[in-house]
Amino acid sequence: MTAYTDILVDTPKPGVRLITLNRPKVLNALRSTLLEELAAAIALARDDTDVRAVVLTGNERAFAAGADIAEMADRTAVEVVGMDRRMAGWHTLRSFPKPLVAAVNGFALGGGCELAMCADIIVAGEGARFGQPEINLGLIPGAGGTQRLTRAVGKSRAMKMVLTGEAIDARAALAAGLIAEIVPPELALDRALELAEMIAAKPPVAVRLAKEAVLKAQEMTLEAGLDYERKVFALLFATEDRREGVQAFLEKRKPVFKGR
Repeated sequence: MTAYTDILVDTPKPGVRLITLNRPKVLNALRSTLLEELAAAIALARDDTDVRAVVLTGNERAFAAGADIAEMADRTAVEVVGMDRRMAGWHTLRSFPKPLVAAVNGFALGGGCELAMCADIIVAGEGARFGQPEINLGLIPGAGGTQRLTRAVGKSRAMKMVLTGEAIDARAALAAGLIAEIVPPELALDRALELAEMIAAKPPVAVRLAKEAVLKAQEMTLEAGLDYERKVFALLFATEDRREGVQAFLEKRKPVFKGR
């Protein structure tokens, strides 16, 4: 396994890769090193056929409390525009084709909220808080916050969070559609791993295409999305896993999916 300084990587369940942000003294602030390591670990998971789902988490105090302000303080506009490696890392996360589940406890603020929103499913502990406080620094969200948050919670709620910098708690995040579940804090990671293990047992090709189709719903018109869905639906009839799934159902047995 690759050696990292800012993250921990493990495979706690079959088909499931666990990535833990590991800068607890600074609430997992997202310095460039952490983002580069995270992108590298995600790329390895993407290319590893044994990995069918990934869980991303922090610790009990923070998922990630935002960007590393000390690292960003003296950067010029030209330097920020030229931060190709940092932006490439975010692109790797956003374009990850396999299911990504986030287990969030404590603070998910700024870049931490944007990182959580890269996940397909967010499980939050009861004390979790989500926010985009960049306005308090004379900035705006710069890693997708204005776009993903608006798509997740709607214009009015997103405007309130972005313009005031105020965070919302887990209950409000659930009501707004930002997260999928709330659990006791000590169970957030266990529940995320449970979901990832459940998904990892499904047919991999269908899972990938299902994720892709759902994401297309945010980009396409309804008619274009329906057309895309129908084409992908038909394509899956060519897979061995579709035949195995149907046969197992008819024979009343557990299917064995091979990802082809």
